[in-house]
Amino acid sequence: MSVAAESPSPSLSSLSEGDDFADILDAELELASSADPASRGEPPGSPSHDEAEEEEEDLAVELDAVGHGSHKRCRVEEQHQDQGTATRSGEDAIGSVKDAQIKTCPPHTGFIGGLCFTCGKNQDEEDFTGVPFGYISEGLWLSTSERDRLCGSEVKNLLRERKLVLILDLDHTLINSTRLHDISAAEMDLGIQSAASKNDPNISLFTLQGMHMLTKLRPFVRKFLEEASNMFEMYIYTMGVKAYAIEIAKLLDPANVYFDSKVISNSDCTQQHQKGLDVVPGADSLAVVLDDTEYVWQKHKENLILMERYHYFAASCRRSGQSLSELMQDERESDGALATILDVLKRIHTIFFDLGVETALSSRDVRPVIKRVRQEVLQGCKLVFSRVFPSDCRPQHQIMWKMAEQLGAVCCSEVDPSVTHVVAVHAGTEKARWAVKHKKFLLHPRWIEACNYRWHRQPEEDFPVPGLKEGKGKEKVAENAHL
Repeated sequence: MSVAAESPSPSLSSLSEGDDFADILDAELELASSADPASRGEPPGSPSHDEAEEEEEDLAVELDAVGHGSHKRCRVEEQHQDQGTATRSGEDAIGSVKDAQIKTCPPHTGFIGGLCFTCGKNQDEEDFTGVPFGYISEGLWLSTSERDRLCGSEVKNLLRERKLVLILDLDHTLINSTRLHDISAAEMDLGIQSAASKNDPNISLFTLQGMHMLTKLRPFVRKFLEEASNMFEMYIYTMGVKAYAIEIAKLLDPANVYFDSKVISNSDCTQQHQKGLDVVPGADSLAVVLDDTEYVWQKHKENLILMERYHYFAASCRRSGQSLSELMQDERESDGALATILDVLKRIHTIFFDLGVETALSSRDVRPVIKRVRQEVLQGCKLVFSRVFPSDCRPQHQIMWKMAEQLGAVCCSEVDPSVTHVVAVHAGTEKARWAVKHKKFLLHPRWIEACNYRWHRQPEEDFPVPGLKEGKGKEKVAENAHL
């Protein structure tokens, strides 16, 4: 979030109570870069310093909490006044504030451009372990303690505004992209590339100039972002490269009202092939993640809402038949994936802020809320699986079994009168025949997956089991519709 050198220096008093983590850091950096020697209290005629050192030296400011408004300016102004008057009588220019600052380092609170905020020492020469925030300001690193301090202030600000944090993946979650040379013959015949070249926002199909790519926005994404922004501080977090992430952010947020500098890419990750909340200001207890890939969130599965993958282009779904583009179809805006998840996010937000009144706001955690809402999906259902899993493994360890339990269902190995659903891949098994005889739901495992993505119990009749006579199956489903 760089600012041109000729831009006027901002006053920290211009930071309102609504300013976020990035605003504070930007203000500190801009203030330091615009200050002249006199404002820093250097005696006339003192030796000139390297420009980079001057910039970093002035960053020794203490900002206590995001919500203190005018207090932020007072603390900064006092700091600069002290730098001009702190020399005691009889003390020469060497005993200046800079020397006093050097005595306080290490530990270093952070580095910008390779130099310490406080003492100006070179990062390469110091034993420093910190967290990179280069997406906020290039070359920015914060110590763990400084990150925690500033994030604590961010949490207070978020809770004051009744907001949580929403982390948004890009590919297959909000968009689908393809390289130009991967466009199928059918897509070419349908004029996909020529339509994208028009960059018509009404069809949400765009050409990424210079990247030789096409991008399709997921239906309902603009309305989703608009409504979600009222409940969440939103971040983009992708394993794609920085240039690509920024271009997609421009498509999603052309007016730059949702994301600003909050675009995190693969170069910002602190662990290879993994996404982490350590680079996101705020607490893990406030973060909700939307992503189509569970594997990259190994440390934060409790924060994750797994999204149904959006496959629009042919290259994206070669293993699953024709693409939406080739079929000239798309998700419906009214009840597609994003519209469905927006309703889930609204419920999570309401439970967190309005239904947890017995717990202090600062002590609340969104992760149990996500778990609670998920468990409501199949609450009251008791499932038995029939030849869905390999015979030489424990069913309790299988993904489908665990998924059903996370959705609130009770899973068991044997049938009994309390069983409501038999999940099978063929109608000829003993348990499948039992389900038909006792008027229980008999359905395909895809029903569980659909419930998991939709966060709502899906109609059982939409997931028939192969081998079940159509009339008989429909009759049983109708009889069980009251469950």
